[in-house]
Amino acid sequence: MVFLILNAKRIILFLIGGALVIIVVGGNLWWSYRNRIVVQTDKAQLQDLKSIVTASGEIKPKNYANVNADSLGKVTEILVEEGDAVKKSQVILRLESIQSAAEVDAQKAFLKTVQAEAKGAQASLRAAEAFVESTQADLAQAESNRNRYRAEFERAARLLEEDLISRSLYDQRRTDFEVAQSVIKSRKSHISQAKADLLQRTSARDAVLARVSQARATLVRISDVFRKTTYTSPIGGVVTDLPVNIGENVVMGIQNSPGSRLFSVADMSVITAEVKVDETDIVNVKFGHPAEITIDAIVNQTFLGRVTEVGQSAINRGTGQATTANQISEEAKDFRVEVTLNEPPSNLRPGLSSTAKITTATRNGVLTVPIQAVTIRQQRELRPEEEGSGNEVFASLEKLTREQLKEEIQGVFVVRDRVATFVSVKTGIMGTTEVEITNGLEDGEEVVSGSYKALRTLKNGTKIRVENKANGPNKNE
Repeated sequence: MVFLILNAKRIILFLIGGALVIIVVGGNLWWSYRNRIVVQTDKAQLQDLKSIVTASGEIKPKNYANVNADSLGKVTEILVEEGDAVKKSQVILRLESIQSAAEVDAQKAFLKTVQAEAKGAQASLRAAEAFVESTQADLAQAESNRNRYRAEFERAARLLEEDLISRSLYDQRRTDFEVAQSVIKSRKSHISQAKADLLQRTSARDAVLARVSQARATLVRISDVFRKTTYTSPIGGVVTDLPVNIGENVVMGIQNSPGSRLFSVADMSVITAEVKVDETDIVNVKFGHPAEITIDAIVNQTFLGRVTEVGQSAINRGTGQATTANQISEEAKDFRVEVTLNEPPSNLRPGLSSTAKITTATRNGVLTVPIQAVTIRQQRELRPEEEGSGNEVFASLEKLTREQLKEEIQGVFVVRDRVATFVSVKTGIMGTTEVEITNGLEDGEEVVSGSYKALRTLKNGTKIRVENKANGPNKNE
């Protein structure tokens, strides 16, 4: 009986001791597992990937014209309404034009008067030219007569010496020769007077022609003023803005101040979404890239388009003005990108808010991981937390210089035997939630993708505890 009691006590003590050992060992294991960093993971997988740049802006027609007043006046007539379709050169509105029309009529009459004077001066000039030609002909005739009389006089002189003619006939020949010389002097005097008159009439004609030119220039100026009282559409399209009313006074622009806005016409056959792309994304946007455009006013519809223009000058977000090469600014900048819609709907209006998703690159069947899984560590941060962690890639850190230890490395934490091992990777294009891995990982490897706090503080070789929530956890929480 005593032996049985002793055996029973030994068994009880053995059981109690075993239970205590199990409790201690289990507690240690539980405590060790509890102290591990909790992470969420995803697996590297092959899939199709698109790199998309998202930017906001507004709907604008490709071709449009804003017409401002370039003269002073009162609006007297508006021939269209906002939303009307108009043709190129169609009259849109008129300003008061009584005074300018009267000035045009008066200047036209004055121009006709001076043109008539110019015709008279031209006719008088032609008469003077004819008179000069006539006197020159008379001079030529007189010179011919003188030469003839000179020959007769010289013959008479020889005959007189030989007593073959009378003295009276000799005297007659001498007189004829002297008269012929006097006629030549008279003809030369007439030519001088005729040329002087011709010069005077030429000057008078030139003065009248100058007045004609001046009158024409004045008519052009006055006609331009009159023309600016009638405003036509510079392009065919739709009147999108008509801010003036009949009886309203408008003013022209002065220096850097534009004139009063009269109307705007837009060609709605080619519609664009003008968006502002962040400076960090603009280098990836190229001419011809496809895009999907959504418009706030048209819900549940997506329109296709292509990039047709990429701005070369940055735009300050604060001022909205383009920057120049000599301007220095620390403000965030955007670049203007124009996306043309392939098949725009007919109910679009300029100024509607829009968002464009521009596809800058496409990859099929590439290895990807969540974007948040890719992190940056310095070389000196990659020493394994415990010796013998199996991370032989970074076993030679002691040989690196101080500058090399500060070098940043891009990589992911791969889960191996419940330990987070940092692996250097090279990335390609970036999608909405995934990034392409071009080197460093294999398909199916498990990588740490959350939480944000864990990824920020996680070290190479740290023991981890994976807790992936069902139904797609939010790993950034």
